[in-house]
Amino acid sequence: MQNTRSSALDRSPLAALLDRHTAPAALFRAEEGKVRCLACAHRCLLAPGGRGICRVRFNENGQLRAPHGYVAGLQCDPVEKKPFFHLLPGSGALTFGMLGCNLHCSFCQNWITSQTLRDPTAGAAIRPISASQLVSMGRSQGARLVVSSYNEPLITAEWAVSVFQAARPQGLLCALVSNGNATPEVLEFLRPWTRAFKVDLKSFSENSYRALGGSLRAVTQSIRQARQMGFWVEVVTLLIPGFNDSENELRALTGFLAGVSPDIPWHVTAFRSDYHMTTPRATNVDDLIRAAMIGQSAGLRFVYAGNLPGRVGAWENTFCPHCHALLVERTGFIVHKNRITPQGKCPECHAAIPGVWTPEEADLSRSSSDPTPAVAGNNLPTPAP
Repeated sequence: MQNTRSSALDRSPLAALLDRHTAPAALFRAEEGKVRCLACAHRCLLAPGGRGICRVRFNENGQLRAPHGYVAGLQCDPVEKKPFFHLLPGSGALTFGMLGCNLHCSFCQNWITSQTLRDPTAGAAIRPISASQLVSMGRSQGARLVVSSYNEPLITAEWAVSVFQAARPQGLLCALVSNGNATPEVLEFLRPWTRAFKVDLKSFSENSYRALGGSLRAVTQSIRQARQMGFWVEVVTLLIPGFNDSENELRALTGFLAGVSPDIPWHVTAFRSDYHMTTPRATNVDDLIRAAMIGQSAGLRFVYAGNLPGRVGAWENTFCPHCHALLVERTGFIVHKNRITPQGKCPECHAAIPGVWTPEEADLSRSSSDPTPAVAGNNLPTPAP
């Protein structure tokens, strides 16, 4: 993939400001006088002066530059909002995001930040900040996790790792919330510092993914690879009537996930009209429960229905897949009860429950076989998960 085109937005004052908040990138290789970006599955080949599809990574005199040292979204969320349901339930997650994305989804809930450099109607302020300041903020707010989210964190992976390198010695667990349009190289770069990886699996149609500017094959490969590499993986699908909610597509999608591992939690969430996608009706309770039942019938052991808190019954809760005891009771982002033992087991039948239930377990799950990296005051928007 090669992208050297520029636009008026690329030459805007915001683009110039963002270019100043960059640092030399780690995720690239030189190729015949150009640089090949390795941060996402587009693998853009950039001549000097060229920009990637994301518009925030660019070749400056033979050196790839990547975003660094600012946030455009920053707040402490419940980890359930990401959504992660098997990752330190009830914990605060200091969540930060930058600007830009490698897709252009017409239903994006964070388009103000993700599409800023493509859409002149979008616009977001940025706040310069250091990694240590972010970590100090997380600790002062009682967060147990630091999460890169809101825009697409793969295209800002170097900045995420800088933050995570500061966060891990302070006992904070680190995670990414991504569209999954990744490369093996970026997953290897992130893995030594990142415990969990949540992927938005937006469809199970290659044609639909092309319309969004991505690749279904790349996302499914990333889910497999992340699981094999030891990330804790959860997957979410925004259920959009008429776009990705057919029975055949949902059976294919959930069958794929169950084939990777039946222990992957799958969150099916409700769509509401947003950004350019205004014609589909809103997802209702019956839609969510139908999809959840398809996921359960495919063999997935942990299926959740979201975005309609208190209206989907037991589909917000975690149950033991062996004895069916209620383990974690939730309404929306609120955890009412967590009965999972400190050893990560069901209190009734003592079966191990897949997930990361304590910070100690997160540390113990890491091993010396983890891959090493490939290379050693503003008004901010309130983002969606």
